[in-house]
Amino acid sequence: MLITWKYKDRGTFVYKLDPRTRLIFALAMMFSLIQFWDVRVHLIFLMLGLLQFRLARLTWREVKRAWMLVSVVVLMMTVITFLTGRGGAGVISSEQRHLLARLGPLPLGIFGWQMKLDVTAERIMFALSQMMRVWAISSYAIIIPYTIDPALYGVMFRGLGLPDKFAYAMDLSFRFVPSLGRDFTVTMDAQRARGYEVEKLTGGVLAQIRKLAPLIVPITINAIVGAEDIIDAMDLRCFGVGPRTWVHRLQYQKRDWALIGFSAMVFVGTLLLNFFVCKGKLWIPPFLLSGW
Repeated sequence: MLITWKYKDRGTFVYKLDPRTRLIFALAMMFSLIQFWDVRVHLIFLMLGLLQFRLARLTWREVKRAWMLVSVVVLMMTVITFLTGRGGAGVISSEQRHLLARLGPLPLGIFGWQMKLDVTAERIMFALSQMMRVWAISSYAIIIPYTIDPALYGVMFRGLGLPDKFAYAMDLSFRFVPSLGRDFTVTMDAQRARGYEVEKLTGGVLAQIRKLAPLIVPITINAIVGAEDIIDAMDLRCFGVGPRTWVHRLQYQKRDWALIGFSAMVFVGTLLLNFFVCKGKLWIPPFLLSGW
């Protein structure tokens, strides 16, 4: 059986908005902030995204796991980008290199390789901008499943003009992640009851992967069987033969039109600002350039 995210209507302004409005607002903010490589702009959008969590009255305990996962991925990506110097094509030109320090050669102990690291103002600000950008985007994405009624997923996408098949596919996709997490927990408890101890896995990487088979195989099979059951149920109900009717009906209110208008103004404003002023350039604070 499919389950949903931990949704709880707290009756605030955020929950009273039409779900289509919430999605339009999130997409407009995301497409606005990705135009810039300016930490100041990213910080503004991040603060606006975090304001939603405050208005929705979500607690840190509810969203802690999502933020920790995003933070780990972002930090790993940022560190790798900073150390390798990869990324920034089209943002940092080869002529722009304000060297601040030079580290190395550092012995890595792998085939006698040595690493040299040039710490430049551009590399520091690109890594920081990359980190702030992903955090800002995540602030608009993480809140959606916690503040939108799961019963409105399908009708929300259908109300945006998307086909019934696509709307229902998105509905199932939103429910797949928590359902998979539930199956993993149930399988883990069942295997532990049989004496399986995942904490005591030993050996190399390949050996540990093989020893995870008692977890991976049942979860994979259950996911496949569950998908087949859903397909059979949809076929029995002649899904896709004709236009689909939806139990819930969405209707925009004045507050929805106001937020949609605000989202449109922000997107158009950032588009003009980036095209005429910033032009996608990386912002570097003056104090980093003054020491060069």
